[in-house]
Amino acid sequence: MDGGQIAAVRRFNRTVTAAAGALTDAYLDEDLSLGAARVLWELARLVDTEGGAPVALRLVRDELDLDPGYLSRVVARLAAAGLLASAVDPTDARRRLVAPTDAGRARIEVYDRRSDALAAGRLAPLTAGARARLVAAMGEVERLLAASSVAIDEVDPETDDAQHCLRAYYAELDERFDVGFDVTASLPVRPEEVRPPAGVMLLACEHGRAIGCGSLKFHGEAPAEIKRLWVDRAARGLGVGRRLMDELENRARAAGCRAVRLDTNASLVEAIAMYRARGYVEIPPFTDEPYADYWFEKRLD
Repeated sequence: MDGGQIAAVRRFNRTVTAAAGALTDAYLDEDLSLGAARVLWELARLVDTEGGAPVALRLVRDELDLDPGYLSRVVARLAAAGLLASAVDPTDARRRLVAPTDAGRARIEVYDRRSDALAAGRLAPLTAGARARLVAAMGEVERLLAASSVAIDEVDPETDDAQHCLRAYYAELDERFDVGFDVTASLPVRPEEVRPPAGVMLLACEHGRAIGCGSLKFHGEAPAEIKRLWVDRAARGLGVGRRLMDELENRARAAGCRAVRLDTNASLVEAIAMYRARGYVEIPPFTDEPYADYWFEKRLD
């Protein structure tokens, strides 16, 4: 890791925390810490996305990537202050459901007004052009920080998150293929084929939310086969597909494979461009996949 880059990140962090007013004991509120205020704000946002219904505390934890013990203490303080309601899920005693109270909503409105005023105060001294550059730079930083928060892990193909990604993948294929997509007409990828030692399935997650997947099937001494590579549309442009491909190729290399193969449909032009850029070359068909138009191989020497 480059020492200069690490120093630059630390310098940026110092600048941002000072500019945001996050160095005081209370942020936008004399009674609550920055962490507690953010938990309350994110909780309200999550509840609103669920139509106003209380949400599982786990969703807040995943969204903010917080330590469970720390989050429990913050929630207890918010509940004691009357800003948050908490109850055991009647359908699952292991889960706790939370939602902001009316007092919590009123406090959030105060936060929003004060936050708007703080942001406006930072923009006011700048020219119109400088404001536009600052906002654009913030967007780029936000995008890159989102990319750095994505984790890729091996999962069982029958987990809920894995199945969610596969359903989203099939739905997108059905939308993009000229003839639609019927998974029952495609060559099957059975769970046991992408479960060790026969293969592997990888999941990409951002703050606990599954945003991509990819699988690898081993074929003995023959090239390994990459299957079901997908990235959520909202996460594209963050390099998630490249990272999934890197990891799948590394897994194949570690297993002693000298090459990897894949097939794809002509409508997936972005994926085809990525494969070619990574050194994949077109080869004769090696499967009878009815939806495939191209077959590719990459040497792993």
